Amino acid sequence: MTRLRLALTGVLAAVAGIAVGHLVAAFAAPSASPVLAIGSTVIDLTPTPLKEWAIAHFGTNDKLVLQGSVVVVTLALAAVAGILSRTRRWVGVALISALVVLAGLAAATRPAFRPVDLLPAVATLVVGVATLLGLRWRALAASRPVADTVQSTGRPDAGPSRRGFVLASVGVAVAAGLVATAGQVRIGAQRVRSLVLPRPASPAEALPTGLDRTVPGISPLQTPTADFYRVDTNLTVPQVDVDTWTLEVDGMVENPFTLTFAELSAMPLIERDITMTCVSNEVGGGYVGAARWLGVRLTDVLGRAGLRGRPDQVLSTAVDGFTISTPLSVVQDGRDAMIAIGMNGKSLTDVHGFPARLITPGLYGFVGATKWLTKLTLTTYAQDQAYWTQRQWVTDAPIKTSARIDTPAPLSTIKAGRTAIGGVAWAQHRGVGKVEVQIDGGDWQQTRLGPDVNIDYWRQWYLPWDAKPGLHRIAVRAVDREGQVQSNERATPFPSGASGIQEVVVTVA
Repeated sequence: MTRLRLALTGVLAAVAGIAVGHLVAAFAAPSASPVLAIGSTVIDLTPTPLKEWAIAHFGTNDKLVLQGSVVVVTLALAAVAGILSRTRRWVGVALISALVVLAGLAAATRPAFRPVDLLPAVATLVVGVATLLGLRWRALAASRPVADTVQSTGRPDAGPSRRGFVLASVGVAVAAGLVATAGQVRIGAQRVRSLVLPRPASPAEALPTGLDRTVPGISPLQTPTADFYRVDTNLTVPQVDVDTWTLEVDGMVENPFTLTFAELSAMPLIERDITMTCVSNEVGGGYVGAARWLGVRLTDVLGRAGLRGRPDQVLSTAVDGFTISTPLSVVQDGRDAMIAIGMNGKSLTDVHGFPARLITPGLYGFVGATKWLTKLTLTTYAQDQAYWTQRQWVTDAPIKTSARIDTPAPLSTIKAGRTAIGGVAWAQHRGVGKVEVQIDGGDWQQTRLGPDVNIDYWRQWYLPWDAKPGLHRIAVRAVDREGQVQSNERATPFPSGASGIQEVVVTVA
């Protein structure tokens, strides 16, 4: 029983320390929260195949699984620290301290490290050690026979020390839960943006009426901001002060310069409807969305700097130090690559890169969609490597022609009779030429297409279907305007993107 109490002592010490560190981080530097700092380091050190496996199996829950794993391992080690403290208390203290030092080192080695990032680790250390020592005393007292306790203390009422240990443990657990919740609420709070964005010098045309008005279950022509997918390496979302934010342009340029948000937004703005998708999107997956973006042409900003030498990449850096490489040749080929400051008529949200991010039509996000942008460096691939190029991912990743079935849903049961098979298709920077559906291995049938917004935007499609009772297999493929047919083979999503044709099985009753 003594060993169990001491193990609980170590666990509660870790929980209390982590909770206080999390709260301090919420006010100082959210990314330096002990669990988040260690988790971010684990992400960076994880081999690419393991990352691919995690995303493929856990999807957007991969970060939650990672954080949970870090917490479980930490608590297990803390339990060991509590048990070791039975005979020599400083052994347990040393092990708890080592765990906290690891969290501090993880925070200190982040690219955007500041001295304030160490405050959460210091708070965790102080509270964790104090809790361990305090509860250890109660745990050992609770293990003594009542007679021995009375003799050592001289008090006849010293016996209920077990109750004292239980009450102290419950108090620590409850207090830690409240503190951790307060920190999480502080970190997770999304600030309301009230920026008034300038009108674009080159506005987009009004969006036509989409098929989602007449075909139930099909994706909206424009994805609502709240429903737009999010994929990044961040365990906590950066929250940037627009009043102090700047965009630096340097590297192989004639005139390095820095822009404030006011100066950037005062430049001529373009408004464009662009579909984005992630390279980790599974066939038929949801990591794709279409939105209206407002921003400054990237070539306008780079042109102001003037190129020097022969750079071949734009190395973009986020406020947290994360980097992405974009081929300069793609930026200069006439597409509407931009530094976006608006999304769907409003300023960017925190999760989508406030106050500014890159948008590069036709490229997967890992080579052209840096969020929380703060720096652009003209350089060469031989001289500098970004986060994913260091991990041997490709440097040019055009989005593959793809189609998705939105309705009927996979493995669903629908009623027999007249219905519709529908979804969306995209062939970014090439445009969708047609979409075809195959039912039960029969001939490919051409579907009816929704409005054609532009070559960088997805198209809705549907096929009227007289559904007969039974089990049916439905497949879909897209063809771009250049005649390129979506590959029939299911490709692994890294590093070149998913390309397999989606098939769904439905039951008609």
